[in-house]
Amino acid sequence: MNIDIWNFQSQLTRRLAIWSLASIAFGLPLLSVNPFWRGVGIQFIVWGVIDLLIAQFGATSAKRRKARFPPDDLADAAPKESANLKRILLINTALDVLYVAGGIALILTFGADNPEWRGHGWGIIVQGGFLFFFDLFHALKLK
Repeated sequence: MNIDIWNFQSQLTRRLAIWSLASIAFGLPLLSVNPFWRGVGIQFIVWGVIDLLIAQFGATSAKRRKARFPPDDLADAAPKESANLKRILLINTALDVLYVAGGIALILTFGADNPEWRGHGWGIIVQGGFLFFFDLFHALKLK
């Protein structure tokens, strides 16, 4: 199955933007609950903003790269574009594992006696865990 890489990149960045907005929307009300949930909420908002910026950058960058090619050359450029995107997604998948590990470390250290730090750790685990599956899913769809 051949994937239209240009459409694939557009869908990927749109999905990431939707996740980002949902993270921010879920994080905002958590700020006023209690220290644990405030930590979770802060992480959801921060990760949401960063992911939204990444989605915007990715969409803009893909459009710019696509515009460099004449329409007849888009199919020839697709394999290299797919390989580059797959490499980026696999690197991000490895980084996502580190984010989750960092969240666990935060829970076990600063969060051991502090509910807000524990919330930050869980927020990182949720965000990093989602991104792990998101990045891996999209990487595996690329040949």
